[in-house]
Amino acid sequence: MALDVIIVGGGIVGLATAHRLLEAKPDLQIALFEKENMVSLHQTGNNSGVIHSGLYYKPGSLKAKNCIEGYHQLIEFCDRESIPYELTGKIVVASNHDQRSQLENLYQRGQQNGLEGLKKLSLAEMQEHEPYVIGVEGMWVPQTGIVDYRVVAAKLAEKIQQAGCTIHLNEQVIGITKGISYSIVETIKGVYETKLIINCAGLYSDEVAQLSQREPLDVRIVPFRGEYFKLRKEKEYLVKNLIYPVPDPNFPFLGVHFTRMMRGGVEAGPNAVLAFKKEGYKKMGVDFKELWNTLTWPGFQKVAAKYWETGLGEMYRSFSKEAFTKALQVLIPEIQEQDLVEGGAGVRAQACDRNGGLLDDFSIIEDAKIINILNAPSPAATSSLSIGKTVSEMALTRF
Repeated sequence: MALDVIIVGGGIVGLATAHRLLEAKPDLQIALFEKENMVSLHQTGNNSGVIHSGLYYKPGSLKAKNCIEGYHQLIEFCDRESIPYELTGKIVVASNHDQRSQLENLYQRGQQNGLEGLKKLSLAEMQEHEPYVIGVEGMWVPQTGIVDYRVVAAKLAEKIQQAGCTIHLNEQVIGITKGISYSIVETIKGVYETKLIINCAGLYSDEVAQLSQREPLDVRIVPFRGEYFKLRKEKEYLVKNLIYPVPDPNFPFLGVHFTRMMRGGVEAGPNAVLAFKKEGYKKMGVDFKELWNTLTWPGFQKVAAKYWETGLGEMYRSFSKEAFTKALQVLIPEIQEQDLVEGGAGVRAQACDRNGGLLDDFSIIEDAKIINILNAPSPAATSSLSIGKTVSEMALTRF
């Protein structure tokens, strides 16, 4: 039997898209294909578990719209499905006087995005929230929280299966042929017909997109590994909730920060270093073909030429616990090297265009037969139900 929709990728965005499609049109025949033996194994399962407020994103952008709407939709979903979460709030810290103007820009952007309760803080006021923090000025962001996105993803998987979606685990998509009425999707286990393909393949979204077209894509996924330390149990008192620096406006990364986790403990990090493979969670993990594809991509070469100094600093921090500690001491001077134990790592699927632009916004490209979500890094987990709704509305124009 031919399917209506095939979704490629079992991360939180793919699961949320299936959920929104079946909410809107329950009779759709949908199958979701995931190459791993479980859903949400990669970006979804290795992020810091923050419910983002939408503070950082350009007003009117897909990130701003979907993050703010997704924030409310995620909380409603967690309430309805009895998924634990906490709205902790966070502080953003300007560590020197040069960052005060950037903090003011963030404050104005947050107001433009409709965030409520933003408040500028003196050092004394910051220390009412986080007693051990240091800085020249700060901002309180109440619309921020923590959740375990693996729990959210598991609930979404359960719900879409109950609604009739078939989840195919251990089944990688290896071929796509677009037809007039139906397209053919080839996996390592079989061949399927479908009216529409939705590509939510995350780290491999560029490769899945390339399967369906002859012309080379103008973007490529460049994997950046984010490495975390954890605070020793006896030092967790140094962080009550979430502490963030003012981010570097040149990069789509938020800088090393402190996060109390929903599943326990306090994470410190991440840095952002080039991963030598798309699922390169270990420092020495290398896939030579994937690394070659990154290094020979003209866009990455331009990024590397422009930001090599910053990249070397991130790499040095990756191999130097002392350097990592110094970066954390900018926010909390009492942190010592011996207070940190090695934590986990995640890999961010960052789209880079041919001209050397690191895409700052979500990127969704479609034709009549396929919808490709080509850039959906953080805050995609927070935004997932909203992105799913956006993509489902695009998809439903075909039915």
